[in-house]
Amino acid sequence: MGFFKALCNDTRLSIVLSLKDKPKNVSQLTSELGMEQSRISHNLQCLEKNGFVTVEQDGKQRIYSLNKDTIEPILKAVKKHTEKYGLNSC
Repeated sequence: MGFFKALCNDTRLSIVLSLKDKPKNVSQLTSELGMEQSRISHNLQCLEKNGFVTVEQDGKQRIYSLNKDTIEPILKAVKKHTEKYGLNSC
């Protein structure tokens, strides 16, 4: 799956933006985003498979966080860009 194709899905983009604040488990994401658990889980699998998120096991829970090596720096660069140039339509 292409990088931008992965993010053009509203659910996956919402998950990525939610995880930029702090790592979360599926229940936290489900509650915060107001979506079904199966939908969140399916899209987390896609994000994990494509290296957007990493997973740590905490007892029975899986804690998801953004890939610190690649995705976090990209989001910081996007934030810097939009602060400088805004989000003008083409």
